[in-house]
Amino acid sequence: MAPSPHQQLGQLLCQATHELLWSPQARHIRERQSGTGLTCRVGHGQATYHRYDPRDRQHLITYGARMIAAKQSAATAVTWLSSREIQQRRYFNGELSSANLLAHTCCHEFAHLLQQVAGKRFHGSVHNGHFYRILDQLHHSGRALAVRHYLVAEAGQRGLTLATTPFELPREASTRARWQAGDRVRFGHGANQHQGRILRVNRKTCTVCCDDTHRGREVRYRVPLAMLYQAD
Repeated sequence: MAPSPHQQLGQLLCQATHELLWSPQARHIRERQSGTGLTCRVGHGQATYHRYDPRDRQHLITYGARMIAAKQSAATAVTWLSSREIQQRRYFNGELSSANLLAHTCCHEFAHLLQQVAGKRFHGSVHNGHFYRILDQLHHSGRALAVRHYLVAEAGQRGLTLATTPFELPREASTRARWQAGDRVRFGHGANQHQGRILRVNRKTCTVCCDDTHRGREVRYRVPLAMLYQAD
């Protein structure tokens, strides 16, 4: 069976990661981790992650096809961490588009690889200050933009759709008006999805009270308005 368009875009993400991010730094990385290598693959689900196996000294980056599909429209893209990072840290001038999101995803996962090589990835402290210093550098050095150019050019040659036009995001006032204290809502994806009750509607976020079963206690989250959905 031929790969779907989203799987083909995933293959381009793998190529861009190898050619533009890994290859220029492979020698330096191997000076710190002798004999190490990188495998990139496309998964069928939405799971997108970096892992390192010290037994065979191999890094693995997986790009989920459903993640790629979700980053094709504003409604589903804004629920991902990559969208918040682009907007809050002003990557690509803070503009959300499919091309920007997928290029940033490559950089995000590669930043985790460099974080692990540096010994700065810890249990319970993954998206820490060291991680964001690496991610900032990937953007400020122009490598993120190079990845974006590569993806757009290669997608065009293969007849794949990869939009560069910024998404039209809902106005904050109209989004805020959808919610009120007491509403049951959900946010997040997969194993990281939460459900709870809105305690307070703020200007850009809602304070949501959730039953965190992992900790056995009630936990409050400040959730961006665009990430909220009505609970089933």
